[in-house]
Amino acid sequence: MAASELYTKFARVWIPDPEEVWKSAELLKDYKPGDKVLLLHLEEGKDLEYRLDPKTKELPHLRNPDILVGENDLTALSYLHEPAVLHNLKVRFIDSKLIYTYCGIVLVAINPYEQLPIYGEDIINAYSGQNMGDMDPHIFAVAEEAYKQMARDERNQSIIVSGESGAGKTVSAKYAMRYFATVSGSASEANVEEKVLASNPIMESIGNAKTTRNDNSSRFGKYIEIGFDKRYRIIGANMRTYLLEKSRVVFQAEEERNYHIFYQLCASAKLPEFKMLRLGNANTFHYTKQGGSPVIEGIDDAKEMAHTRQACTLLGISESYQMGIFRILAGILHLGNVGFMSRDSDSCTIPPKHEPLSIFCDLMGVDYEEMCHWLCHRKLATAAETYIKPISKLQATNARDALAKHIYAKLFNWIVDHVNQALHAAVKQHSFIGVLDIYGFETFEINSFEQFCINYANEKLQQQFNMHVFKLEQEEYMKEQIPWTLIDFYDNQPCINLIESKLGILDLLDEECKMPKGTDDTWAQKLYNTHLNKCALFEKPRLSNKAFIIQHFADKVEYQCEGFLEKNKDTVFEEQIKVLKSSKFKMLPELFQDDEKTISPTSATSSGRTLLTRTPAKPTKGRPTQTAKEHKKTVGHQFRNSLHLLMETLNATTPHYVRCIKPNDCKLPFTFDEKRAVQQLRACGVLETIRISAAGFPSRWTYQEFFSRYRVLMKQKDVLSDRKQTCKNVLEKLIVDKDKYQFGKTKIFFRAGQVAYLEKLRADKLRAACIRIQKTIRGWLLRKKYVRKRKAAIIVQRYVRGYQARCYAKFLRRTRAATTIQKYWRMHIARRRYKVTRTATIVLQSYLRGYLARNRYRKILYDHKAVVIQKWVRGWLARTCYKRSMHAIIYLQCCFRRMMAKRELKKLKIEARSVERYKKLHIGMENKIMQLQRKVDEQNKDYKCLMEKLTNLEGIYNSETEKLRSDLERLQLSEEEAKIATGRVLSLQEEIAKLRKDLEQTRSEKKSIEERADRYKQETEQLVSNLKEENTLLKQEKETLNHLIVEQAKEMTETMEKKLVEETKQLELDLNDERLRYQNLLNEFSRLEERYDDLKEEMTLMVHVPKPGHKRTDSTHSSNESEYTFSSELAETEDIPLRTEEPSERKVPLDMSLFLKLQKRVTELEQEKQVMQDELDRKEEQVLRSRAKEEERPPIRGAELEYESLKRQELESENKKLKNELNELRKALSEKSAPEVTAPGAPAYRVLMEQLTSVSEELDVRKEEVLILRSQLVSQKEAIQPKNTMTDSTILLEDVQKMKDKGEIAQAYIGLKETNRLLESQLQSQKRSHENEAEALRGEIQSLKEENNRQQQLLAQNLQLPPEARIEASLQHEITRLTNENLYFEELYADDPKKYQSYRISLYKRMIDLMEQLEKQDKTVRKLKKQLKVFAKKIGELEVGQMENISPGQIIDEPIRPVNIPRKEKDFQGMLEYKKEDEQKLVKNLILELKPRGVAVNLIPGLPAYILFMCVRHADYLNDDQKVRSLLTSTINSIKKVLKKRGDDFETVSFWLSNTCRFLHCLKQYSGEEGFMKHNTSRQNEHCLTNFDLAEYRQVLSDLAIQIYQQLVRVLENILQPMIVSGMLEHETIQGVSGVKPTGLRKRTSSIADEGTYTLDSILRQLNSFHSVMCQHGMDPELIKQVVKQTFYIVGAVTLNNLLLRKDMCSWSKGMQIRYNVSQLEEWLRDKNLMNSGAKETLEPLIQAAQLLQVKKKTDDDAEAICSMCNALTTAQIVKVLNLYTPVNEFEERVSVSFIRTIQMRLRDRKDSPQLLMDAKHIFPVTFPFNPSSLALETIQIPASLGLGFIARV
Repeated sequence: MAASELYTKFARVWIPDPEEVWKSAELLKDYKPGDKVLLLHLEEGKDLEYRLDPKTKELPHLRNPDILVGENDLTALSYLHEPAVLHNLKVRFIDSKLIYTYCGIVLVAINPYEQLPIYGEDIINAYSGQNMGDMDPHIFAVAEEAYKQMARDERNQSIIVSGESGAGKTVSAKYAMRYFATVSGSASEANVEEKVLASNPIMESIGNAKTTRNDNSSRFGKYIEIGFDKRYRIIGANMRTYLLEKSRVVFQAEEERNYHIFYQLCASAKLPEFKMLRLGNANTFHYTKQGGSPVIEGIDDAKEMAHTRQACTLLGISESYQMGIFRILAGILHLGNVGFMSRDSDSCTIPPKHEPLSIFCDLMGVDYEEMCHWLCHRKLATAAETYIKPISKLQATNARDALAKHIYAKLFNWIVDHVNQALHAAVKQHSFIGVLDIYGFETFEINSFEQFCINYANEKLQQQFNMHVFKLEQEEYMKEQIPWTLIDFYDNQPCINLIESKLGILDLLDEECKMPKGTDDTWAQKLYNTHLNKCALFEKPRLSNKAFIIQHFADKVEYQCEGFLEKNKDTVFEEQIKVLKSSKFKMLPELFQDDEKTISPTSATSSGRTLLTRTPAKPTKGRPTQTAKEHKKTVGHQFRNSLHLLMETLNATTPHYVRCIKPNDCKLPFTFDEKRAVQQLRACGVLETIRISAAGFPSRWTYQEFFSRYRVLMKQKDVLSDRKQTCKNVLEKLIVDKDKYQFGKTKIFFRAGQVAYLEKLRADKLRAACIRIQKTIRGWLLRKKYVRKRKAAIIVQRYVRGYQARCYAKFLRRTRAATTIQKYWRMHIARRRYKVTRTATIVLQSYLRGYLARNRYRKILYDHKAVVIQKWVRGWLARTCYKRSMHAIIYLQCCFRRMMAKRELKKLKIEARSVERYKKLHIGMENKIMQLQRKVDEQNKDYKCLMEKLTNLEGIYNSETEKLRSDLERLQLSEEEAKIATGRVLSLQEEIAKLRKDLEQTRSEKKSIEERADRYKQETEQLVSNLKEENTLLKQEKETLNHLIVEQAKEMTETMEKKLVEETKQLELDLNDERLRYQNLLNEFSRLEERYDDLKEEMTLMVHVPKPGHKRTDSTHSSNESEYTFSSELAETEDIPLRTEEPSERKVPLDMSLFLKLQKRVTELEQEKQVMQDELDRKEEQVLRSRAKEEERPPIRGAELEYESLKRQELESENKKLKNELNELRKALSEKSAPEVTAPGAPAYRVLMEQLTSVSEELDVRKEEVLILRSQLVSQKEAIQPKNTMTDSTILLEDVQKMKDKGEIAQAYIGLKETNRLLESQLQSQKRSHENEAEALRGEIQSLKEENNRQQQLLAQNLQLPPEARIEASLQHEITRLTNENLYFEELYADDPKKYQSYRISLYKRMIDLMEQLEKQDKTVRKLKKQLKVFAKKIGELEVGQMENISPGQIIDEPIRPVNIPRKEKDFQGMLEYKKEDEQKLVKNLILELKPRGVAVNLIPGLPAYILFMCVRHADYLNDDQKVRSLLTSTINSIKKVLKKRGDDFETVSFWLSNTCRFLHCLKQYSGEEGFMKHNTSRQNEHCLTNFDLAEYRQVLSDLAIQIYQQLVRVLENILQPMIVSGMLEHETIQGVSGVKPTGLRKRTSSIADEGTYTLDSILRQLNSFHSVMCQHGMDPELIKQVVKQTFYIVGAVTLNNLLLRKDMCSWSKGMQIRYNVSQLEEWLRDKNLMNSGAKETLEPLIQAAQLLQVKKKTDDDAEAICSMCNALTTAQIVKVLNLYTPVNEFEERVSVSFIRTIQMRLRDRKDSPQLLMDAKHIFPVTFPFNPSSLALETIQIPASLGLGFIARV
């Protein structure tokens, strides 16, 4: 389309700006072809004439429509160019506080410099399993995409995180690894994911440091491969590192720090284990104080040290190795404090007994003298011999620093290797995800070798990135079968060739390093000769011969050649390393084991960064005579190889890109610097991605989305059944140029700008329709309003005109009087106003003139000081120029004189040669010639000595000159900077102080004037208002007083009622919280129990070792759920390995220390048993002696003796079991042939430890039971008072006779001793308490006597009444008493509501306590009643049948056995009889193999529960305790097994939840308790249990029901989870309301329903299915309500959480969709009669969020309405929704930042959770209200299909 169609009036464009980079403007008139100037109106209100470039005639970039601004994906923008990208990022970052944005395949992350609550585990769960385009951009979305593609495509993935220092690379990589660790979990119990995360603090402490750009800057690059197994769980990791910055160890710039670990060590120096390191404050060490900033604000180095040590421990680095690491680090610090003293210019020495060096040698374990010698000397090797030469102080200092850097690099490498060993996968790795955290493109004022390597790496990564983007674009076009045009994109292969090809920069650098006399200058000349004028990307600076320029993909960079060779060699003295290798400290030589001849004999220092790779390089093979220098690879060569390896790894994976942007250099939160952002966007390749996308077809729509969006542009006749053809026809009409779009198979592709044009057409069409609708409606409304007003006006006019006539006459009378009053009053007012104005004017003039005079004085003073400064500066410059000239002249003179001396020497040599000629001519003059020859030789020797001295002097002179020159320049620069900064600071401070004073003066003057004016105005107004109000106040006073009296009375009653309601609610909340905590603990217990079973099964499969049996039976008086579960499950699982036992091929090593300890413990126990046996024998002798004295007493009654014998026999059986367990323990310990049994971690070892624990627990239980038995026998003797009794000694003797086993006697004796001690302590404590309470009780005696008399009178009256009236009278009396007490306290606390409230709370608590006591007493009474029944029956039978014929002697001699009480045979019904051996068969057929579907459809609900209860009734009828317990335990464990096996089936879980509840209700209904028997029939009451109280089993069943309920919730959550977001948010239930917006490359889920898409109807159908299944299974209605409430909570929470994380869902139309969907759910509740279930209330947050999307959001009134409406949403959720609100159409407006700030201010006092997302995993506490059954047990028939023919009805 033509430019004139787009560049019309009011079109908005972007124009370049030097400050803001790009500035927005608006066209004031249409553009016509040929115009050279555009008339623009800027946003700040100025008009501008923008001239077009006459050569290119390029028009400015167009702005995108407002509805596209703030998009999640930059490729969704219609106009793709730099200003659009920058503006979109700024709007998202500043206005919406969103730091993540997609740009095609790239995630752009902007550092907020602030902690944001968007990385919690709830956010991770929200992103887990989601498609990348469905949620808002996030690092978790990229991580999820990588994880999903790894699992789906079976291909390794990589995440490339890049950016400059301070942009947040390390944090982004850390969060990605946290996501993998959280989502995938670990494949073993080694917690590999924790180890992967634990590597971060270690690497940060040794590899991160504070810089001027970042407080936690990574000074190395790393690539972490996280390994996964076939189930995609983390099994290990591996790390590669690149370019560690070693120079930071010895030097730090201003405001920077060394590596964190040094400061952590110094902060922890006072710890006891660190005293040997002899550390101190960081300012005492040269290597940590150079930056002058040893502390980072908000960071505690001591705490960080603790975290580092904890991480080392988690990664398996032992304490000894940790201390070794700290020793080496401390040694480096002390080495930095070693000082040197110059002896002369060529040598130096270290002071004797130098403390820092001594500490260094002690820590490193090396010889002091040897180290001192080689720090000051070096070894020179020639072809013939070796020399030891002293070195100067400067060289020694450099050699010391080189040694420190080398040690630190080796330590760093060692730590990385050990971290990799700890993270190494124990099993085979199936796939991996790599996270590359690497430095971004760098350019500084001075760029050296480090920047060269970094930019070289970025060139390689950018090439890989460009190729990947290009490949994806090509695949998309080919997939859609549209014509493919080759896109020209920047290829940086020439730049890479310039660096790494043959005779490239790196190649020439390595070649120069091999040269004996190679220097940086010669290398630079080679570069110029090889590449200058031959490679377009290589340039030479104009003013330098020691630098070169490379044109990188991001920018031109000038590199200084100085230091390239030394940094590439990276050498250190060989002798110093040999001293360290000979260290007595074992860890130190380990660091240099892999040191493959990296030491050079030449004296050089290393600086900058060094390469560290994952594995050490293999040593090269060569001749033995080769020098170490020939073996060593240069840093550049190693870096190139490792970079090639990295690129091969990345090319073999699917890459995902994260580009981190630093928004400003000041580290200010949410501050955006456009210049810095544009630089980084250009450098990181984001704009290149945009350019590639814009060159093709960046905007892409599916046919359905296009039709839905632009349906308004079509006429009815254009709409066809074929959506694709319809879109083609419409586009051909709307866009004439067919090159602007292409039709693919499923999408329409548009070129840049076409979507904006279509949006303009759509907006114009909608605007025209709105205008027509508004015109018609407004006309009708105005006509209707006019008719009504006209009729009213006629009536009003009639009355008004009459009134006006009367008023006019009155007005004329008052006018004359008012005129006279006004004349004098106005004169008075004018005079007073004139005086005030005149006074104020004089004051203002005086201040203004003073202010101007002071300004003038300051300007004169400023000019004078500037002249003085200029004078001194110019003088200093002249002197500097003179000195420089003198230095050059002297240097030239030296050169000239050297040249003249050389000429003289040449002449002398010529004369020496002429002597030979004279020798031939004059043979007789040999003697004279010999003499002359000697003289010549002597002169030559002298000359050589002089030349050597001259050469040495020149070298010393040159080095000293260079040093002094550099020091002088540095000092001069620092002096100038200090002077300038000082002067500037002083001047600014003075100016600020003066301005503050002036400002305060003007403010005070202004304030005083305003106060005077306000005071005068208020006084006048107050006079008038007081006169008017005084009359009205007097009239209203009486009415208000009466009204106040009435209101106070109402308020008092209302407040009391409100307080009562609030207190009740609070108590209910507390009860629910306590119930929730208990159920959560129960859930955790069940989870651990399942985990234990799984581990036990795994161990059974892995280790074929038989587990010793240990079956535990519960005692009579102590039983709980854990005991039932333990005994039964263990009994069931123990038999399996015994039957399938096979010889173990793999033996576990014996832990001898543990074996000896256990053997020793057993020996000690046997000795203690022997001692106790001896004591018991003595006691037995005493009892036998006392027996003769007490034989006269009659024996005990038979019933008591039989009861005691029953209990004793039970204890005997229990003790026998304990004895068997102890024997098994001894047997296991004595079996040396099977050492794997006692190995730690083995199954048998765990069983042994469990048995030891259970033995001790059972012993305690038996002691308590003995005490209970003895106390019951004593109480029964006192109550019954038998005629014939036995003495205690006789009973004790009988017990002794019964307990024939020594272990049983010992246990009984211990129980007696403990009983005596317990009774004595109780007696003493009761005595003390009685004495203390005596005084308090005496004071209450009098009041209690009066109350007692009154109660006795009332009781006497009540006794005369009939029973019904007696109960009513007692209740009436209690009500009267409580009312009087309440009134008394109300009067007492009338003046203090707080005390009254506390009294009410205490009253409620007392009521609750009384209720609990009442329940306990009821239980106790029921137990005692049952015991009395048993005793009465037994006593009656024994008295009738046996007591008359049996003597006391016979009772003592014969053993007493348990007696089965005979019962009369009756025709009982409602019971089922089964044999003991059929119990497992019963459980199998009725529980394990039962199919819920058939039972639910064909049989009565709850049939299995009824059958089980009828079996329990029969066991109760037989009084068989063991049978009851066995059946109940088997039932509970079988239900658990079924749920574990088929726990993901909703019908199964629902069926057993219903039956468990029904079984629980049956146990209550037929328990015999009055509270549960109210609704029973007389026949049902006859079926109550008679012998056993199963209250404890009811608690166990209740806990089991809670577990089943929680499992049911999890099952339905898993079923509904995939439906909720699609049905509640994405699907358009109301078609045509939601507008579809462009989505970009990250395609979101379509809102158009496909075949596989879930809709709201899918959710409703699933809810119907759940409800029908629960009703078929006969679930309690109250329980169904709780399930529905929990289901609706899950729906609301998941929907709201997704809404808060999806910007595209926060719009007005989406709010309407949500409200409609919620109304459909409410309608479903009405249809099912579940409105009172509380389910609707759980949707309240979602409803309020939808209302928030639809309400007005402009004024303060709107803010107040939102605050009052959204009481179920937290402040964070409200602000998040407002920030995410996105208009879909141009008629909607964005929420302003000021409005959001207003909301935050109004909600700042609200106390709510700071958490953003709702807890979708929260489960409400469940209750099981008692629901009795009306079904008669005797009518239940057992169907034959259940296979229970072995059961007989009784």
